Amino acid sequence: MDVRLLQAAELIQKSSCVYALTGAGASVESGIPDFRSASGLWARFDPMEYGSIGAFRQAPLKVWEMLRELVAIIDAVPNAGHRAMAVMEERGWLQGIVTQNIDGLHQRAGSRNVVEFHGTVHRLVCLSCGKQYDIGEFRQDLPPSCPMCEAIMKPDVVFFDEPIPAEALQAASQVTKTAHVLIVAGTSCNVMPAAMIPVDVHRRGGRIIEVNPEPVLSGMADIVVDMPFAAAMQGMLAALEQLNGNRADD
Repeated sequence: MDVRLLQAAELIQKSSCVYALTGAGASVESGIPDFRSASGLWARFDPMEYGSIGAFRQAPLKVWEMLRELVAIIDAVPNAGHRAMAVMEERGWLQGIVTQNIDGLHQRAGSRNVVEFHGTVHRLVCLSCGKQYDIGEFRQDLPPSCPMCEAIMKPDVVFFDEPIPAEALQAASQVTKTAHVLIVAGTSCNVMPAAMIPVDVHRRGGRIIEVNPEPVLSGMADIVVDMPFAAAMQGMLAALEQLNGNRADD
């Protein structure tokens, strides 16, 4: 077994409060391209023309040209990395996840304590009357009109010029105050304010485990696992099971 996975497992086992911060790289192996990759949405749609709340208010039908593709991610299924994190939470080795992803894959894999920092594509919200609906009710009728006021609804995701929901900010703040170890997985840590979470944990004396094929937390991470998300998290879970004398499928 890779010595870095064993080191990460030992650090997690010794810690009473472990959280994870995940980004787009955690869902690539579920078939969801990173928004900023060559095949991602922003390669085909100007993010400020299609990804701002101002653009949506001005031309919702136009923005739904992009949102139709975004909504397709609700068909994605969790990968082995998502499932490994869910098992880690179940067994008390992971207290929760702050995810920048909007795909809901952590929850579908079984994780319960998940902070959706940038919202979720699985829910629609009406900007006119505030009503919310499950997107599944409107899957065959896009763009969706609000049954109450007939306004065009948007997915309940954070657009570029929208604030992070207050509840998500509060939950993330609690993570930075309490985490002894933070697993940073599949994120470039370029998007604010989520990028400050590992910085704040590190400043407070917390330990950082980075899981990224191309590491980005130079000088901040205590352990760097430069592997794809699924393999890294499966390996970390196996190492934890080995330390505890169990098998991951027991």
